[in-house]
Amino acid sequence: MKMSNLLLPTLKELPADAELVSHQLMLRAGLMNKLASGIYNYLPLGYRVIKKVEDITREEMDAMGGQELLMPALNPAELWMETGRWEEMGENMFRLKDRHSRDFCLGMTHEEVITDVGRRTIKSYKNLPTILYQIQTKFRDEPRPRAGIIRAREFIMKDMYSFHSDKKSLDETYEKAYQAYLNTFKRCGLKTEVVLADPGPMGGGECHEFTVLCDEGEDTIFTCPGCGYAASADVADYHYDKKASTAFDGKPVDKVSTPAVKTIKDLTDFLKRKPSDFIKTIIYEADGNLLAVLVRGDRDINETKLKRILKTKNLLMATEEQILKLTGGPLGFSGPVGIDGVRIISDFEIQDMKDAVTGANEKDMHLININYGRDFKVSEFYSVRNAVDGDICPQCKATALGMKRGIELGHIFKLGTRYSADMNAIYLDETGAEKPFIMGCYGIGITRIVATLIEQSHDKDGIIWPMSIAPYHVLVMPVISNDEKQMSMASAIYEELKSAGIEVILDDRDARPGVKFKDADLVGFPIRITVGDKAVKELKVELRMRAEGETSYIEREKVLESVKKIIADEIEKIQRV
Repeated sequence: MKMSNLLLPTLKELPADAELVSHQLMLRAGLMNKLASGIYNYLPLGYRVIKKVEDITREEMDAMGGQELLMPALNPAELWMETGRWEEMGENMFRLKDRHSRDFCLGMTHEEVITDVGRRTIKSYKNLPTILYQIQTKFRDEPRPRAGIIRAREFIMKDMYSFHSDKKSLDETYEKAYQAYLNTFKRCGLKTEVVLADPGPMGGGECHEFTVLCDEGEDTIFTCPGCGYAASADVADYHYDKKASTAFDGKPVDKVSTPAVKTIKDLTDFLKRKPSDFIKTIIYEADGNLLAVLVRGDRDINETKLKRILKTKNLLMATEEQILKLTGGPLGFSGPVGIDGVRIISDFEIQDMKDAVTGANEKDMHLININYGRDFKVSEFYSVRNAVDGDICPQCKATALGMKRGIELGHIFKLGTRYSADMNAIYLDETGAEKPFIMGCYGIGITRIVATLIEQSHDKDGIIWPMSIAPYHVLVMPVISNDEKQMSMASAIYEELKSAGIEVILDDRDARPGVKFKDADLVGFPIRITVGDKAVKELKVELRMRAEGETSYIEREKVLESVKKIIADEIEKIQRV
């Protein structure tokens, strides 16, 4: 491809609404442009990268026994209603009606559709396990699309599903998928952290996320440098080591006036106490029942953990009316003392608090010198708060956890019978009995890989692609395009590389050398061959490696041999785990 024929609308200025580096560089390097909020056109170079990521992903899914299919993006509501997710997905789902007023949605994931495929086509245990996958566009009505294609409303995803007759078979496929994911990300030039995660609306049991560490990432993970424990913030636990007796004599309880004071900061300033001296009491409604949840004033409740404890998906903050009826006091002044006939769930740390402060269940009033056991009771203790940096690892119970930011690239789930049971997706076992499929689900964000790679691999001048997914491997550049000798040599090198099957671009534009060099670094071609006066006079061309920034001179006759070796060596470095 000649640069003069390539659609490459590079930008000099930073786009005003692009926050992350990947978003900025994908726009500036002409890989994509914006159609609407969270919706992008992928231009030729950007789409070449996407297709390479897709090809690597296909190879790894095929290698583990996956079969590719394609399911419709337009889904009938009836399928989603069978599992209860038509309502559960809420406003994140794009919904529409056809001309006959029948309800449809744009697929944000395909568990219901693949389960329908399974129940229609897989009849016997002899056909199990079956592993099916697709690479397709997904749609999610994100409330705040941001970070370019990392949090978009339309994106490309690989989703794979497996059908099994028993848990052992699911476990075996899950391990194969785990390894295939490590291979996929490594071949794309990415280093991932694998963390325990919450299945969320997907349902099912065990699941893992594949995350790339990035300071600008929107996901929080906790890792233990001692034993290797790693978990997302939704499920990260901490080791609780009881520090004191569960009953204190302490000071006598006292009620104090706290006029117009509601927040923890207001209270700390007013009472001159630390946030860790306070007990926060949050009232929830779960499946029609009210409950109180207690955490220290400097902690936050982890509602994902709370839902698992309660075995519910229906968790809501109580209304002001419900709080007043239960506690006798208004919102902002709730406390555990005197609340009768309601389930009280507490984080473990409340047991260690002495002479604490809490709401008095009365307007503008708080209680001080409150102690668990003496002044209030608790129904159950759990780890119900968010983990924080420095918590002790729950696995080795010896090392402090570290908090990091990351971007989620993939997620694998053991669904069990979550969908097959609801949708009556059954097969006949060896005895002729009907059994629901045991299922697994495995997703990779294809377009998200591209953006994440750029977040992880760039410098002040532009993108640094790994050889495996670079849009083109080599850029041949005559310094002065209208210099007949330079252009002649550059064209000959270009044709030689092209004939050898090497992905190469010839920058034949009549542009200033500085513009060409800046565009080369911005787009991030891994190898740049520059043809200038030295090449013409001495038959030696300049070869520059974008990643290392190293420049060397090689004889003209050795260009093809050198380039082929560099490409092979670079791809070999990032082959499968």
